[in-house]
Amino acid sequence: MISSSLSAFSLAAARRNRLTWPSVVLLSLALAACAVGPDHQRPATTTPNRFARAEIAAGAASKTTPAPDLAFWRDFGDPRLARLVEEALSFNNDLKVALARYDQANALLREARYDRFPTVTASAEMSHARLSADQGPGAPGDQRDGESYSAGINAAWEIDLFGRIHRQVEANRADAAASAVDLQALQVAVAGEVTRTYIELRGLQERLQVARENADNQRKTLRLVDTRLGAGRGTEFDTARARAQLETTQARVSALEAAVAVAIHRLAVLSGRPPDALIAELETAAPLPALPGKLDPGAPGELLRRRPDIAAAEHRLHAATARIGVAIADLFPRFTLGGLIGTQAANTGALFERDSETHLIALGIDWSFLDIGRVRARIAAADADAEGELARYRQTVLLALEDTENALVRYARARTEDAHLERAAADSARAARLARVRFDAGAADLLEVLDAERTQLQAQDAFADARTRSVAGAVGVYKALAGGWPQRPPRREKLVATR
Repeated sequence: MISSSLSAFSLAAARRNRLTWPSVVLLSLALAACAVGPDHQRPATTTPNRFARAEIAAGAASKTTPAPDLAFWRDFGDPRLARLVEEALSFNNDLKVALARYDQANALLREARYDRFPTVTASAEMSHARLSADQGPGAPGDQRDGESYSAGINAAWEIDLFGRIHRQVEANRADAAASAVDLQALQVAVAGEVTRTYIELRGLQERLQVARENADNQRKTLRLVDTRLGAGRGTEFDTARARAQLETTQARVSALEAAVAVAIHRLAVLSGRPPDALIAELETAAPLPALPGKLDPGAPGELLRRRPDIAAAEHRLHAATARIGVAIADLFPRFTLGGLIGTQAANTGALFERDSETHLIALGIDWSFLDIGRVRARIAAADADAEGELARYRQTVLLALEDTENALVRYARARTEDAHLERAAADSARAARLARVRFDAGAADLLEVLDAERTQLQAQDAFADARTRSVAGAVGVYKALAGGWPQRPPRREKLVATR
């Protein structure tokens, strides 16, 4: 931080030693390396040495693989999924909006940097004037006419003695960095959304297949009951119950078909295409992607360096801190060095003659000390904004830790639930087969068969749903860990592609 007394000392020294204006300019350039206001420092954060839920997530996996890599979706071993994610990263329109904001932030940064240098403009003017008869009594009209021609180059430069421009550039640079990591965060989110939706699609198709198979079995049961009724060995009551169970299962089929269609539409829009673009490709059922190996979340400190949302919060805190210096600089005078080199004449032929030369060198001082109340109000507002951004940064860190702990525990418990429901599905299928055998042998009534079939459908559907949530839980862990994405500017060439 530079104090006002230091600047006053330099100007006083210039007066005592009769320094020339070039010397003052050089001295000002040296002082401009300093700036009023606080310097940004990364806030101190206390994080645990390890995640509380890391061990249960590790115990839920069957094999060990490295920590999440750059393209985390490749760990699921599904080429079609990998292609969909790559297409979304190239054509997603939300990413193109984020890229435009990044370009805008960089353009504003370039504009702010130009304030460090003189502003040079060129101008030219031609004028014709006639004096009134009262202003030129007795003079004929042509003698009261006058023409003037001028051309010149103007330059103006704010000498950044107190770092106002320096802090503004610093703030814009931090804003541009925040926009870059915002784009990275959206890339992670889009990749995760495509992966999660694709996994849900395959899970829904598996549940749909289970429901259709059960509907076929129930349809066979209904035909058997109808046959027994026709032979005089059944009742209308048994037929009504069998038909009701079949209708319920067919309703489940319709709901799952709708959910499958919605997932396909979502994947198409995520990849920048119309909703119906992927129907032909994805409506055929395919296996659920394989679970990745053991997920290593690393240490919480690594998470703080990896997640783009934390980096964006820190950059915005940096920008808010720099704007405090911009506001404080208004407490001190602004010095502007201006100049003009030009030519002025009464006719065009004399414009560039030696006697037509004109020039101007001026030093301007602008000081808003009489408006100190407004200046201090702006400083207070900048201070409050920085305090808010500091709180936002700390909250972002806490939310990132919470997000990761939640993702780890969901993944681990989903794997445990998956194992239990797998056994339940196998046992319920065996029970349904035994119930049908007992019914055919006359050792059980129809209610026992229908109840066993309903339990089988519920268990198999729950198992398929649990398997889907297990794989989706791995996606949640990858997203919480930001997939190992590096902190680097976005690759523009991937997002400007058009279909």
